[in-house]
Amino acid sequence: MSERESMEYDVVIVGAGPAGLASAIRLKQLAAEREQDISIAILEKGSEVGAHILSGAVIDPKALDELLPDWRSRDDCPLKIEVTENHHWILTDTGKISIPHIATPEYMHNKGAFTGSLGNLTRWMAGIAEEMEVEIFPGFAAAEVLFDDAGNVKGVATGDMGVARDGSHRPDYQPGMELHAKYTLFAEGARGHLTKELTNLFKLREESGPQVYGIGIKELWDIPAEKHVPGKVIHTQGWPLEDAWGGGFLYHQDNGQVALGFVVALDYDNPYLSPFQEMQRWKTHPDIRAEIEGGKRVSYGARAINEGGWQAIPQLAFPGGALIGCSAGFVNVPRIKGNHTAMKTGMIAAEHVAEALGAGRSNDVLEGYRPAVMDSWVGKELKKVRNVQPMVAKYGGKLGTFLAGIEMWLNQRFGTPWTMKHHADHKEMRSKHAATPIHYPKPDGELTFDRLSSVYLSNTNHEEDQPIHLTLKDDSVPITVNYAVFDSPEQRYCPAGVYEIVGEEEGNPKLQINAQNCVHCKTCDIKDMTQNINWVVPEGGGGPNYPNM
Repeated sequence: MSERESMEYDVVIVGAGPAGLASAIRLKQLAAEREQDISIAILEKGSEVGAHILSGAVIDPKALDELLPDWRSRDDCPLKIEVTENHHWILTDTGKISIPHIATPEYMHNKGAFTGSLGNLTRWMAGIAEEMEVEIFPGFAAAEVLFDDAGNVKGVATGDMGVARDGSHRPDYQPGMELHAKYTLFAEGARGHLTKELTNLFKLREESGPQVYGIGIKELWDIPAEKHVPGKVIHTQGWPLEDAWGGGFLYHQDNGQVALGFVVALDYDNPYLSPFQEMQRWKTHPDIRAEIEGGKRVSYGARAINEGGWQAIPQLAFPGGALIGCSAGFVNVPRIKGNHTAMKTGMIAAEHVAEALGAGRSNDVLEGYRPAVMDSWVGKELKKVRNVQPMVAKYGGKLGTFLAGIEMWLNQRFGTPWTMKHHADHKEMRSKHAATPIHYPKPDGELTFDRLSSVYLSNTNHEEDQPIHLTLKDDSVPITVNYAVFDSPEQRYCPAGVYEIVGEEEGNPKLQINAQNCVHCKTCDIKDMTQNINWVVPEGGGGPNYPNM
């Protein structure tokens, strides 16, 4: 084996999303204030910063105001479109019921929020971080956590490049690089593969409930000028979902574009449900069709979303490192926002790291970090809405939404003493014999589309001759369990057509994994009933390349 080279930093951050970049910028600000010299490296598995960033996005600028108070006056900041209209619709199969603002808590109104591309915002933030001498390495995926002799995290290693599918070394082989740090912050996003390892190793969920998730499927459309209303925001619930809960969003952004998408909670129990096809069907609703008809779809993507909230926040610190942003999960589900909370947790972590470094400490536990998060406006915001997701999950879309609305009003005025629990998504699936198949209409190629043409618009690419990054703990389970008992729901819950059963006609069914299509949404890692699918990082730079998403 080739000897890996190493580089030394004070802080290494895994992931150049909003949490990782906010943490790096805040660290540099603190270093300047305290006349410290803090060296920082950020590893980003996407081919460039923003390539793997997918969000609605309506952004609450609260954290950005704290981090970069002058951002509004910077001409190059891509966040330009303030929300001008805010609508919440309950869809029936042919019409809608509009919920008036007076019926919802004020924090649901999106007052002062902005709509735009989170990918472009992270690209802009990366430029600021680099001006502050943060070293950012796009195209280098953190594949392994490194530990010292005492078992403390001492950094990460990037994946080897040039490894063939059979494990042999191609002529272009290069061993990974070790990045050693006094503290390592993990900002991998929802269901990070290293975060999963650290959670198990350090038992970070012993005192919290399981994390639960939704899958968000998004498209970007160019629409006719006469239909475009910059700053118009629409959220929907209800139709077409029957065997699950979730809803749609439609945001009028800059440059004549609309971002629209659909989120399905991954605790659904019908193995025949396809989140992708539910999203396509949602676009055929008369009121959604009216917003985009005559336009052209220009981009597509999908990503898992943390939905566990307050009671699913794990222990955040461990010897040598901490979880920040969506690696831990800070999404406010009823607001459909997590970027501001992710950034703030990165900033709080930065403050505790700077304090530790200033005191000459390294590779220990940042004991004050989690309490500081829970005492901040992040913790207070999430505590107010902690029962919304589990209430809808337990009682269903109609009754659950009604009860959750009452819960939000009570929490805003008085607070409620109860906290409902979550149930892991992978445990919620009926057998194929206990479920009713769902028949979806064929795509028309103008308003609705198939998965393969959608993946094409995500610009997804992986080096073909490399080990498959969607690994199976037991090769027999896909047929003996998933196919035999559940009719292989991975064929339907994957929004990219990665999983396919072949050989049925010959009486010899086998699972074929089309890893080249993977958009890194992590749904398979979350929803697989036996947790047999384990998503590991592919060669750096692989995956989607999202423009303006």
